[in-house]
Amino acid sequence: MHGWRAQFENALRVLARISRAMDEAGHRPPILVGGAAVEIYTGGQVTTGDFDLSCGRQDLLEEQLVRFGFQRPTGAGKATRGWVHPELGLGFEVVSDTLLDGMADRAMVRILELDADGDVAIIAPEDIIADRMGQYASGSAPDMLGQARALYGLCEDLDLAYMERRISEETAGGHGLQDLADEA
Repeated sequence: MHGWRAQFENALRVLARISRAMDEAGHRPPILVGGAAVEIYTGGQVTTGDFDLSCGRQDLLEEQLVRFGFQRPTGAGKATRGWVHPELGLGFEVVSDTLLDGMADRAMVRILELDADGDVAIIAPEDIIADRMGQYASGSAPDMLGQARALYGLCEDLDLAYMERRISEETAGGHGLQDLADEA
């Protein structure tokens, strides 16, 4: 499906089932952000090793993670913020309770339908591009410019006015759409 690695698609399907369980219990499901969103929007051309999530109810999400077989890594040298599933091989971590600190428009979130497994909410490509540009502008992640450009080149039907505003917000006015088209 969609050219994704089998491991990645299996993890997406588990996330869809977790999201459906949260929705059926009357709670807003998590939103997939970060590298996994980039992997989806690039059709697997950029890959990740984890799923970062934004969820207002981390406690309820973690209950579902346990219910679906996830465990927290333990022992010396193991990160304790995330969750792993023994069969999936990809980590899941709640990185925020508010999508991009409230800067992202939730109406822009896209829904990926995964048949009988349910749906996964994904940060809008415009917002993940703006986030990558912000990381690049901060100087902490120079490689993020390449990810932002790859996303820009591969995503269709982008709201350019919204994305221009979001890039400006994330980069304190230092960057805009022109930086996505410029050659490195």
